[in-house]
Amino acid sequence: MQFRVLSVALAEVPCTTRMPFRFGAVTLREAPLLHARVELESVDGRTATGLASDLLVPKWFRKDPSRTVEQDQADLRHAAAEAARAVAAQTRHAAAFALCHDAWTATAGAVDHGAPDRLVRGFGAALVERAVLDAACRIAGRNLWSALQHDLFRFEPERLHPELRGWRLPDLLPASLQCSVALRHTVGMLDPLTPAEATGQAADGEPSCLLEELDQRGIRWLKVKVGAGPDADRARLLALASALGDRIESIRITLDGNEQYEELAALAGMLDATASDPHGRRLVDRIAAIEQPLPRQHSFGETARRQLPLVAKHAPVLVDEADDGPEAFRNALDTGYRGISVKNCKGFFRALANHGLCAARGHGAFLSAEDLTNLPVVALQQDLMTVACLGLTHVERNGHHYFRGLDHLPEAVTRTALAAHGDLYEARADGSARLRIEDGRLEFASLVGRGYAVDAEVAEQLVRELQWIVVET
Repeated sequence: MQFRVLSVALAEVPCTTRMPFRFGAVTLREAPLLHARVELESVDGRTATGLASDLLVPKWFRKDPSRTVEQDQADLRHAAAEAARAVAAQTRHAAAFALCHDAWTATAGAVDHGAPDRLVRGFGAALVERAVLDAACRIAGRNLWSALQHDLFRFEPERLHPELRGWRLPDLLPASLQCSVALRHTVGMLDPLTPAEATGQAADGEPSCLLEELDQRGIRWLKVKVGAGPDADRARLLALASALGDRIESIRITLDGNEQYEELAALAGMLDATASDPHGRRLVDRIAAIEQPLPRQHSFGETARRQLPLVAKHAPVLVDEADDGPEAFRNALDTGYRGISVKNCKGFFRALANHGLCAARGHGAFLSAEDLTNLPVVALQQDLMTVACLGLTHVERNGHHYFRGLDHLPEAVTRTALAAHGDLYEARADGSARLRIEDGRLEFASLVGRGYAVDAEVAEQLVRELQWIVVET
């Protein structure tokens, strides 16, 4: 099936955290949630509207200390508008993949791998991409899973990884869609671990420290932020091991370095020193993967290749911020990394192609589902459906902890989402809504309708309630 874009519009929703979240060099307290709306037309004249959204997170896409938060967010807005213009400028009808890939080529692909703004440009292309896919699914009367099974989008993986020529996506999709995933709770660098440390945190009835998250929500996976320096990181990990106590035997952990280590040898030394303590040894033994410790510009150098085994003896290492285009995972595997993050803000089709590259290369290559603080309804739900389609079993989630449920949304949207997705959301006593987390898991079978995981009535409410600005070509 072929389509063309009739219009693209953008809208923002302001969001305020319920507690500060520090990752890397920035502490996040507020950020806008950017929505994209794409109207698509098929060759036979049918039309539909698709949605996508992402939080405008500063200091992740581009970690330049000389730039302000406002400059970072302005660049992300500009990237979304540029991608909107690029996809709308294609006046011919084309397959959904071709439309989206050509828009990525015209924006993120117009600069070289490693360019400082390539991730920013890719953010805009990925946002518009998901809205296109949502609209295409609605025109075809399919959900995302069905669309992939029937190759609705005419995916050409060899345009991202040449070695995948002849590879068929349905052959590697899970046999059935499992709409249940373990939640991997983020432990930020400022986050209190115990109730005694949580004084001054939000008194809103939601968990304010790690142990409350574990006790109230049954969490069994953690993502722990490090990067304050080897001594501080060792002290933090030992404090975490002490706080967990005997709980640690039922917990698995990933570490996120957020590009804060200049050399892998320093990280390896920190892990060795942590493991030299009996409590630290128990924690290090629970580490399943280590994410992006090096600055992105140093991730694929000879020093990284030489020192990777020093860290990999503890756990496999994956890249995240260094993934600014399809070349990145090939470079990573050639350097000695084993994994790469899956984030919708980097591109849905890229995640599919990287899934194929894992199968083609073998040797333990893997995908890891990460969050970047996505929020309900659109971003969260589409992210969960991506995770399900790839067959991933756990996913980093932190939006529910640092932001208060669905409070950022218009009340009508919240009511509609609660009615449509009672397996994923639950009402509080005051009538507001939050994620339903039970036994450390999210259940979301209700997302399998038409479109890319957003109920039609919820989508209609968002289209009515938000203040949209049409992007002119």
